[in-house]
Amino acid sequence: MPFKPLFLLLCLITLAACVQSPQAPQSSVLPEGVTLITQHTPADGETGIAYKKYQLDNGLTVILHVDDSDPLVHVDVTYHVGSAREELGKSGFAHFFEHMMFQGSRHVEDEQHFKMITEAGGNLNGTTNSDRTNYYQTVPANQLEKVLWLEADRMGFLLPAVTQQKFEVQRETVKNERAQRVDNQPYGLRSEKTAEALYPDGHPYSWPVIGYTEDLDRVNVDDLKAFFDRWYGPNNAVLTVGGDINEARTLTMIEKYFGSIPRGPEVEKMDKQPVTLTEDRYLTIEDNVHLPLLQVTLPTVHVRHEDEAPLDVLSDILGGGKNSLFYKNLVKDGYAVNAAVGHPCQELACQFQLIALAHPQRTANLSELKQRIDATLTEFEQRGVQPDDLTRVKASILSSTIFGLQSVSGKVSTLAINETFEGKPDRVQYDLARYRNVTAEDVMDVYHRYIKGKASVVLSIVPRGQTAMAAAKQNYSFSRPDVTVDSAEAPEWQSPQDQFDRSQVPGSGPAPLISLPEFWQSEFDNGMVLVGHSNDETPTVTLNLSLEGGPLLDSAEKAGLASMTAQMMNESTQHYSTEEIANELAKLGSSIGFSASGRYTQISVSSLTENLDETLRLLEEKLFNPAFLEQDFLRIKQQLLQSLQQQVKRPEALASRAVRWLLLGSESRLGLPDSGTLASIQALELEDIKSFYQRYYSPVMSKLVLVGDIQQEKALQSLDFLKQWQGPDYSLPQIANFAVEPQPRLFLVDHPGAAQAVLRIIKPDQPYDATAEQFRSKLMNFPLGGMFNSRINLNLREDKGYTYGASSAFVGGKTLGWFQAGASVKLENTGDALNEFLTEIDTYQQQGMTSEELSTLRLAYLQGEALDYETPGQKARFLRHLLTFDLPADYVREQQQIIRTIGLAELNQLSREKLETENMQIIVVGDKQKLLPQLQSLGREIEDLSLPL
Repeated sequence: MPFKPLFLLLCLITLAACVQSPQAPQSSVLPEGVTLITQHTPADGETGIAYKKYQLDNGLTVILHVDDSDPLVHVDVTYHVGSAREELGKSGFAHFFEHMMFQGSRHVEDEQHFKMITEAGGNLNGTTNSDRTNYYQTVPANQLEKVLWLEADRMGFLLPAVTQQKFEVQRETVKNERAQRVDNQPYGLRSEKTAEALYPDGHPYSWPVIGYTEDLDRVNVDDLKAFFDRWYGPNNAVLTVGGDINEARTLTMIEKYFGSIPRGPEVEKMDKQPVTLTEDRYLTIEDNVHLPLLQVTLPTVHVRHEDEAPLDVLSDILGGGKNSLFYKNLVKDGYAVNAAVGHPCQELACQFQLIALAHPQRTANLSELKQRIDATLTEFEQRGVQPDDLTRVKASILSSTIFGLQSVSGKVSTLAINETFEGKPDRVQYDLARYRNVTAEDVMDVYHRYIKGKASVVLSIVPRGQTAMAAAKQNYSFSRPDVTVDSAEAPEWQSPQDQFDRSQVPGSGPAPLISLPEFWQSEFDNGMVLVGHSNDETPTVTLNLSLEGGPLLDSAEKAGLASMTAQMMNESTQHYSTEEIANELAKLGSSIGFSASGRYTQISVSSLTENLDETLRLLEEKLFNPAFLEQDFLRIKQQLLQSLQQQVKRPEALASRAVRWLLLGSESRLGLPDSGTLASIQALELEDIKSFYQRYYSPVMSKLVLVGDIQQEKALQSLDFLKQWQGPDYSLPQIANFAVEPQPRLFLVDHPGAAQAVLRIIKPDQPYDATAEQFRSKLMNFPLGGMFNSRINLNLREDKGYTYGASSAFVGGKTLGWFQAGASVKLENTGDALNEFLTEIDTYQQQGMTSEELSTLRLAYLQGEALDYETPGQKARFLRHLLTFDLPADYVREQQQIIRTIGLAELNQLSREKLETENMQIIVVGDKQKLLPQLQSLGREIEDLSLPL
């Protein structure tokens, strides 16, 4: 559903209609201080979600949703504060506090929130946008009370634990995050610079959510405390709990832990603030990119404005996939490598964005691309809205809504966001109806009102030194206004008054009993193995067909052949053009995709159950009747060549290439990217594609996984066309040995102008196994670099402030495996960071893990199984894993027994054998001129590494 704005996507993909009671029902058994506000239940014949909405006396809104299909719970606390609530000169506070809220509170030690949730077998995170901040955890159902205790402690007892040291560490972490995600990424400044030009000075959306570095540098810990005191009270929060819960007991726990937290200052809703422009504003950014980018942004309305839905439909018609006008006029004609149109909406204002990545060989400058975009808009005006346009959009919304019902976290998040912004957790029926009711006239009306002839922000991002490629000469420049920033006074903290001891960590109830997904299995005479799981929780079916071989079947000279063949399978067939078959799928709300990576060609299908047979008919057409047209081949080849040149502008991509290159060698196909190189793709001909298809698109080594609302007998009947499939036999090539040399060296990949350095530390190891040495090595690595509270991450991120995140892992495939550690780090601390990495690994290698770390490991692995099989996608991955590695169905039980019984002696012996840094190679990607003096002090031989494009 590419046209949906992010805000509504969270709503629409997870719920369908529920019915609101005409008045709040009364209850005499609620805990004191808790009031039932509303109760929702699905109406007959409607898909929906049941919930109850309560409010505590301190203003905290509580929403409960019961779903006992899996023994887990999801807890979300959403605060109605984002970057829009910040002051000029103090940007980034809301995001900063997302970090600070994980740094401990009065009764929770620093880093213990992560540790407790990890030991509970759960996962957690937080997110911030312009309008809200949320914190969430998914845990086994018996861990609910602990999560509520943790969330209440940081809501009511954070301020006494905020120290200058924590403030400084997290300030560096946020700056590292900005460097990694914005400053060191191609096109990373696109959104920030667009917002500066689109919104007037002082508008809540005119500064970035992550903040400006200079603002982060100028504020102090008292400013941060004052921000928390103003916005993080219970009356500005929504606590949503969903899953396998007892409502009465959950309410009692919520009142116990949250009820005494004092109400915060009153919070008024912000006025909607859409903007208008009186003239076009042209901006140019020079960046380390290969493909020039053009983005045209027009201001529109605000979320859930009556014109939002027609604008979303308009964006889909113009640029929502292979049926769109942008695809036809820009991508298919070769003027752009990619092009799209979107209508992202926020609480206060929305934007209409038209984006295209120029094809340098067809587009001399972005002014030509702008002309084609303008001509496309004129074509739309003359063409109008066609019946299939509306059918596609409405089918997509329905399908996405139903697929969104598959996880408790999705439903809880939707309830939370709707309550936060609308005061009505269920807005899905309203949203579905307004999209269903969009007419062709509505779409044309918003086109004339907001798009045709309207002023816009036109952003050109061009390669450095090539400003002549811009769409027009820059006529707008942004300079941050001079502001006087007064430091705030630290607020006086008011401690909640309790009748119990908050310092006592709540215990856990009995661990839930976990059942592995039941499945049925068939094997066809043609060699295809089919594994299926029937589940009627949602009327959907997910199918994955894996053809073994994939890129392994390429030669080094024609690397990328498998990948490009898969891309061609997504194009025209003998009876449908690319656009026609995409249109048919979109009208069903279904998807079919071909891809090739690792050792497989993958075919993925998703469909509503009621549309499965028609979707499979289209799969049969795509699988057995590809057209392999010359024009499709030439277009995809040129797009791929341009994309490969763009990939090498990303430091992380260069690091990944270097790992493969060093481990597997320049002579091996495996040492090259799955997508190939410029030379290998340039060498491909259409006959190579046809030959690969004829030889390797065969069922003889294929595996099919099907999960969804369908029984075995019906599934086998629907899949009869695959049973009848015949194809040639083939063999897989022998996998070459590792090519890396034993002596330790440091390989430097020069990336001039990089804002950070990317580090990788590698060593060959064993391929995957489920219960033997490689599995035990992964257990051994868990305290070192396999969790947030690992030694490596706590050192480099939380203690030194060198990185946004650091980790290590044992990576294992069917035939090869290796150890890898890495991070993106501050340029000026690259040498220091490498020293810390090697010191941590050396110390762990010599001393091993502690008994406390072993206890954490056991708890995390054993209790986390409750989260492993919730959604159809998770069940499908489990079944695919069984097939890929030919595992018994109960291998997980053997793993659990190993985790329960493995001792420190065995684990620490593994660390001694496998973690000798003297046998590890180091890869550094960054600006050589700035890095070389630091790296020379490490005492390793340094070798420049030039990777093939």
